[in-house]
Amino acid sequence: MRISPLVLLLFAMVGCQSRQSPPIGADSTDAGKATTAFNKGVDFSNRKDWDTAISCYSEAIRLKPDYAKAYFNRGNAHHNKGEYAQAIKDLTEAIRLKPDYAVAYVGRSFAYQERGLKANAAADFAKAKELGYEP
Repeated sequence: MRISPLVLLLFAMVGCQSRQSPPIGADSTDAGKATTAFNKGVDFSNRKDWDTAISCYSEAIRLKPDYAKAYFNRGNAHHNKGEYAQAIKDLTEAIRLKPDYAVAYVGRSFAYQERGLKANAAADFAKAKELGYEP
């Protein structure tokens, strides 16, 4: 049986919480499913569909709670929606999981700046530079 590209596109657009069995040869482990959800989140982020991207990153985190990059990307999506408190929360968790995550410090610095927390923003930016971040 051959599946048309349109069917595949529609399947990809249904979101991140499909309960269908994975295709033959797909990684059916939670880590594999987390990666799939994360990649869908990236796709939706690239389309600036922040709500769906957040849903996908949340699914990735549900499947793999120590997924620092998913917390980072979800934090960025919240930032893009103007949800700075939630962005700070997610970026803080990314940093907790991966203390040398320089770009997470930069992202949290921007969110702090948006909230008027200039000292926090400056401290995070300094930490990012200490970790090797170059603007």
